[in-house]
Amino acid sequence: MALPSTHEVTQLLKAWTTGDEQALEKLTPLVYVQLHRVAQRCMAGERSDHTLQTTALVNEVYLRLVDCKQINWQDRAHFFAVSAKLMRRILIDFARSRGYQKRGGAMPRMSLEEAPSVCCEPDTNLVALDDALKVLAAVDERKSKVVELRFFGGLSVEETAEVLKISVATVVRDWNLAKVWLLRELNERG
Repeated sequence: MALPSTHEVTQLLKAWTTGDEQALEKLTPLVYVQLHRVAQRCMAGERSDHTLQTTALVNEVYLRLVDCKQINWQDRAHFFAVSAKLMRRILIDFARSRGYQKRGGAMPRMSLEEAPSVCCEPDTNLVALDDALKVLAAVDERKSKVVELRFFGGLSVEETAEVLKISVATVVRDWNLAKVWLLRELNERG
């Protein structure tokens, strides 16, 4: 399936912003395929027994986007940037909730013999990445946004440059420096 034109998606987003519900109906199938690809990429790094599936992630993002009536969509890149941020939040919230459940949460008590069959580890890599991104944002917010757009949003270098209103060369430089910085930060945390 060919990707819809940037102009077509941007026009539909702007029409939706003004309250045109038919624009949302036309927009949904145009962006769903790419949202699904981005979600697949996000989920590729997760455990194979992860209970949150790609389609569920896309649906959750979609539900949150539909509820965001106050967003003034600028263009296709802006839409996917917001989608990337939502995917990151959903995955991090899910990973943190798994950690909460691991520590007891509202789960019923059971014997130690039963525990190995039901224990699930939280997505520590994703939580660690989120924590490292927060530290990077405090040091250099733009580099953190580049990582979020490229990693979680699946945006190209050109799309990232468009969203952040910086040059392609700056995106490439920030992306490379951020990857090295994050790798060092994650290695120091163990």
